[in-house]
Parts: sequence; structure tokens; C-alpha cells
Amino acid sequence: MFDKLETVEKRYNELTTQISDPEVIAQTSQWQKLMKEHADMMPIVEKYREYKKAKQSFEEAKEMLNDPELKELAEIEMQEAREKMPQIEEELKLLLIPKDPDDDKNIICEIRAGAGGEEAALFAGTLYRMYTMYAERKHWKLEILNENETGLGGYKEISFMITGKGVYSRLKFESGVHRVQRVPDTESSGRIHTSTATVAVLPVVEDVEIEINPADIKMEVFRASGAGGQHVNKTSSAVRLIHVPTGIVAECQTERSQTQNREYAMKLLRSRLYEIEKEKRDSELASERRSQVGSGDRSEKIRTYNYPQGRITDHRIGMSIFQIEDFLNGDIDEMIDNLIAADRAERLKGEEE
Repeated sequence: MFDKLETVEKRYNELTTQISDPEVIAQTSQWQKLMKEHADMMPIVEKYREYKKAKQSFEEAKEMLNDPELKELAEIEMQEAREKMPQIEEELKLLLIPKDPDDDKNIICEIRAGAGGEEAALFAGTLYRMYTMYAERKHWKLEILNENETGLGGYKEISFMITGKGVYSRLKFESGVHRVQRVPDTESSGRIHTSTATVAVLPVVEDVEIEINPADIKMEVFRASGAGGQHVNKTSSAVRLIHVPTGIVAECQTERSQTQNREYAMKLLRSRLYEIEKEKRDSELASERRSQVGSGDRSEKIRTYNYPQGRITDHRIGMSIFQIEDFLNGDIDEMIDNLIAADRAERLKGEEE
């Protein structure tokens, strides 16, 4: 571990010199890339320097033991350093876990009603509202890309983009099947129904990260069917993009401009293709231990929302929270923090094996 830390510190020092070089600064894209690498390394280097300082204090105090007048002070300093060093070591192990390269990205989230008919569509709407309120708490920006609303106010499907700092790092564990157990408003006998909705969280990627041959895209335009007043059904502004080699379809109909709708549909298409590549890449890393928390298998039931008990249970980490109203109003940080901690623990275990 310490050899690795020495290498990181050496690279950090090189970067510190490079990012101050006027010639490098003049090359904006290269300078920004180096600045990001420097910023990513900073917490590791600062923590490593803290460790070296504690070790130096221990060694200096050890030398002072032979001086009768300083012996008592030396023993106190040695004890403090002895307690501090293992704690810093553990923190360094966590900091050295390779960071998910997508953590800083914005996301496109897709929610689809699953089993349960109209009740499933209403639950999809509940989840959408939950993520909307969470985004507001985080001061993130949310834009609807596509929606298919039902008569009772639910959604057969809805896709939206959230932009802000570290969005993917916080919401990536939401991918999977969400299950609800509650008495529907339409149920006269008061029986509890079980319905599901599927959530997919995709990182937003740039053109350079995933190349798409324009010849592989078939574009269709149609009239928007959602909200929009007089604009609806009068102009063919909605856009549907079909990626011919894979058959993946991306739609956007929420903007008045066909150009904007095409731009958003392209973002969605790129994210879906990137996700396929990412899954392929992950499966090729079978020799390495992969965290079950972050696997994001969309067919996997990840969470149950039980209304009669006021309980939300995440099945991946076995954690239950009994404030369902607060949770559905966007107070989901406690669950997310525990999912991130479990993921780090799994990855740390994998690094040590």
C-alpha cells in the first residue's frame, strides 16, 4: 500500500508543477484534464502526508525517551501517534479504492410501471415525485425528457435528466425493481396489493466517450401527446431515434423545438449504448470481486415500500427505515449513505483479496 502511496504522491507533485506551467495552461482541454487528476489525488496525498507526520512524531518521541526530563512527554506523544496511525491507515485504504469514473456525471433516469396495472403506474409517479423532491434538496436541476402519463395521473414510463454535482455517485444504486405494498384508492375491500416499477439510472456521456455512426441512426418525427397547450398535436416536434444495429429506441417530446428534442434523444441514446458497453466491461472483469451493491441488475428486486407498516426495506443491505412519508418526500440520504458504505466495504474486501 505504501509503495502505491509514494507513486501517487510523486505523480501529484508532477501535476502540481504541470498545472502551473503557462504552456500547459494555454492548452485548455489538457490543463482541465490535469486539474481534474490533481483534484482527485489531493485527498489521498493530504491523508498520506498526515500519516507520515504522525509516524515522524512517533519516531521523534521515541528518541526523546532516553531524556529523563522529556520521557513523560515523549510517552504521551508516542501513545497519541500510535492511536492515530492505524486510523489514518484505514482511511487511506478507503481512499485508494479505485473511483467509479462515472461518479461525477449527470444522469438520465427512466422509470417504468411494472406488474400491477394502474396501481403500478401510480407507483411510478410516486417514485418520480420522490426523486424530484430529492433533486430539490440537493439543488440539482431536473428536466423531463419523455413521459407517457395515464388517466389517473400515473406514468407508464417517464424519463428525465438530473444535472448537478456528483449526481451519479448518489443515485446509481437506485437501478432495479422497486416494489410497493399498499391498499390502492380504487380497492373498495381494503386489500393490500403488490405492484412494481423499474428504475434505470444511466450516466450522461459525451460524444467522445461513445461514438455513434450517423448512418446507424434512423430518425422519426411525430406529434407530441403530452402537456403543452395549443402546441400539442399541431407540429411534429417530437423525435424518435432508432439505433439500427442494436434496435435501441430513444424518444423525446417535451420540448417545443424538434432540434432540442433530437439533442435530448441523442443524449438518451448515447447513455443507453454506454450502459451496454459498461455492462459488457463489468462482465469481463469476472476475475475481480464485484460489489453486489453496485451491480445495478434491473431485473433484481432491490427495495420494498410497505405502506401499512410505514417501512422501506432495501434488500441488498437488509436495511429498513420506518419513516415512509419522509422517505417518499425525498429524505433518502440515510439509505443512500448506507448503500455507498456497503459498496465501499465490498470493494475494499475485493482489493484485499
